[in-house]
Amino acid sequence: MIQRVQSIFLLLVAIAMGLTLGMGLWVQDIGSSGGSWTLDAFFMKQLDASGEIMISTSNWYIGAIAAFVGLLAIISIFQYRNRARQMMINMINSLFMVGLVAIVFLTTNGVNKDIGAMDNGTYQVGFWAILAAMVCNMLANRFIRKDEALIKSVDRIR
Repeated sequence: MIQRVQSIFLLLVAIAMGLTLGMGLWVQDIGSSGGSWTLDAFFMKQLDASGEIMISTSNWYIGAIAAFVGLLAIISIFQYRNRARQMMINMINSLFMVGLVAIVFLTTNGVNKDIGAMDNGTYQVGFWAILAAMVCNMLANRFIRKDEALIKSVDRIR
């Protein structure tokens, strides 16, 4: 049935990936020049003090992975009749989310290294949404396993 607890958690995963696509992931202020570097799901931009874009590079793969994770979460919601497949989809989804966090982390560290920044910058809502999605995905798997155990115990009683 679709109205199970794990379906709500999987829907939260899809919503969190939507936030990742729509919100910023990271900002690094450059102290002396007043400019900044920003990362969102599709572009890395260097802004000057007035907010105009000086350099913009495409990071389309971050957005593509985030969209794929959201799509997998929605597909997983409708696999409620086959709990083993649902758990497998969620495990694959977890791997993609870990990869997404690693890509964002490595991208931001690379920029920090290139510009010689003293601090690591500020991770924004989009980045934290990925971590929230990971937790929701883990909770969904926990409740799917719980349902599977319940079904097996009911079958034993018969």
